Amino acid sequence: MKAKLLTSVCVAAILLGGATPSFADDGDPLVIIADVVAVRPGCFVATAIGSAFFVVSFPFALLSKSVKRTADTLVVKPAQATFTRPLGDMEALQ
Repeated sequence: MKAKLLTSVCVAAILLGGATPSFADDGDPLVIIADVVAVRPGCFVATAIGSAFFVVSFPFALLSKSVKRTADTLVVKPAQATFTRPLGDMEALQ
């Protein structure tokens, strides 16, 4: 049991040894603060408003067979910008 654990730890250390420099972020603290204070709440509001517009436009999108495209534009992209985008990553908004 000890040998398996020691082997697993060694393999993990070797594999993750180079991960730190590649994932390092030297982001500007002011950009991160602006993201938390202004951009994220704005994206959240855009998600809520987009969801409301999606509900209204759903019958038309269903008739034109564009539900996925409409949902992506009005709900999914703003939600991703709000909840899954890394802090301070403003390039993902474009």
